[in-house]
Amino acid sequence: GTSGPNGVSENHINWLIALKLKENLQSVGANVVMTKQSEGEYVTNRRRAEIANAANADLMIRLHCDAANARGYAVYAPDRTGTVSGVSGPSSTVISASTGMMGAFYEGMKSVLAGTLSGRGTHGDSATYVGSRQGALTGSIFSQVPTLTVEMCVLTNAQDEAFINSASGQAKMVEALRAGLEYAFGGR
Repeated sequence: GTSGPNGVSENHINWLIALKLKENLQSVGANVVMTKQSEGEYVTNRRRAEIANAANADLMIRLHCDAANARGYAVYAPDRTGTVSGVSGPSSTVISASTGMMGAFYEGMKSVLAGTLSGRGTHGDSATYVGSRQGALTGSIFSQVPTLTVEMCVLTNAQDEAFINSASGQAKMVEALRAGLEYAFGGR
């Protein structure tokens, strides 16, 4: 994981947002399965996908913060089959379901974050550094359920770092992620 110019850790932010999002979603009856139980726990991308598969998740969301010469949030979905460690995936069904949810998820986030944090759009996994080499992100390759990767901000940008490190920014991001889910599942 990356860190911001003022030392904010991606791993820490991802964990805080995940816990707050879990609490928010459970308060409205959602079944949330976390892929790790503590901030310091190391879980491979393959294992995260296996956990989502075993739970038969309606959607696996992978929360991240980007390192780039940019600002804002972005949403990624597998757009083609990739291969890692001799395994190819995801299936065309998972690709279709994931890309089908991506636009609505992004629009949900935008409905909350407009005017606060800029959006960098939706992209295929193949547009990422790892995805361009493997065809898809590792977590997507092993996923048998729809999956999205959310780059919540560009942590290497001082303004984005300050936003996501603030209590108000974290609350806004949780609200945006929930709106993304509501839009993706047709709830708005």
